[in-house]
Amino acid sequence: MAETVKKATRESFGEALCELAEQNKDIVVFDADLAAATKTSIFQKANPDRFFDCGIAEGNMMGVAAGMAAAGKIPVAASFAMFATGRAFEQIRNSIAYPKLNVKIAGSHAGISTGEDGATHQCIEDIAIMRAIPNMVVLNPADHWEMKAATKAAIEYNGPVYIRLGRLAIDSFNDPETYSFELGKGITLHEGNDVTVIASGLVVNEALKAVKVLEAEGISARLINIHTIKPIDRDIVIKAAQETGRIITVEEHNVVGGLADAVCEVVTAECPVKVTRIGVQDEFGYSGPAWELLDAFKLTQPHIAQVIRDVVNEK
Repeated sequence: MAETVKKATRESFGEALCELAEQNKDIVVFDADLAAATKTSIFQKANPDRFFDCGIAEGNMMGVAAGMAAAGKIPVAASFAMFATGRAFEQIRNSIAYPKLNVKIAGSHAGISTGEDGATHQCIEDIAIMRAIPNMVVLNPADHWEMKAATKAAIEYNGPVYIRLGRLAIDSFNDPETYSFELGKGITLHEGNDVTVIASGLVVNEALKAVKVLEAEGISARLINIHTIKPIDRDIVIKAAQETGRIITVEEHNVVGGLADAVCEVVTAECPVKVTRIGVQDEFGYSGPAWELLDAFKLTQPHIAQVIRDVVNEK
C-alpha cells in the first residue's frame, strides 16, 4: 500500500489540471475570483496565458466557457459549488448541457465540511441540481488519487461534466499502484454479505473505517464507492441488493436528490430492498469546525458503524 497522502481534493484537482495541461494544449481554465480557494491557482501559475479570471460572475463565466468549447477548446470553469451550480444554473443548463458542449464544471467547497463558512456556502444541493440536468455527468471523488484519476477521465470525456471538490484535507485510502478509475463504474472496497454500504466522496473513508471496525465484531458489511453519481453503476447496485438484501447510503449531501435517491431509483425498479439514508437530513448546516460538523451530522465512523449495527440487527 502506498504512503497515505493527506490532501484536500480541490488541491488534487488543481495539480491534476496542471499535469494534464502539459500534454493537452486545448485545456483552458476559468475561475470566478476564487482561484486561491479552488486551487486553479496551481494551473494559473504554470499556464498564465490559458487562465482567465472572470470575476464574481459565474453566469458569465459559464457562457464564456461554452463559447470556448464551441471553438474547440476544453474549458474548465471553477467556483464554489454553491455559486457554480446555484448562481449559474440557467447558463449551465441552456448554454452547456443542452448543446452538450465539452465544458468541465468544478464545484469546490461542497458539503458540510466547508466548515466555518456556514450554511450559505455549505452546498448540500449541488449533486441533486447537476444530476437533474440531461447530458450532465456527475463525479464525486473520494480521495487524492481518485480525484486525479477522475479529473483525467473528465478531460478525456467529450461532454459536460460536474466534478465535486472538497475543502477539507483528508487521508487517501486508494493505492495508486493498483487503483483504476472508470466513468460510471462503482468500486467494491470491502466484501460482505450482511448489508451493503454505498458511499460517495469524502465520507467513503469514514465508511471504510466503520466496516473494518464491524468486521472485528462479526458483522460482514460490503462497501461500495460510487464516484460517478451519474451515470450510476446500476449493475453493482442491483447485485448488492440481490446478495445482501439491505442497503445503507452515506453522503455529505442532502439525502434528497443525491446519492441516496440515485440508489433508490435503481433498486425500486430492479430489486426492491430497504435503503437507509445517512446524510444531511434535509436541513441547512451552520458554522463550525469541519470535523465537528461532520460528527454533528453523523457522518463520521462511529455514527456510520452504529447505523450498520442497527440495520443488521433488525429482524
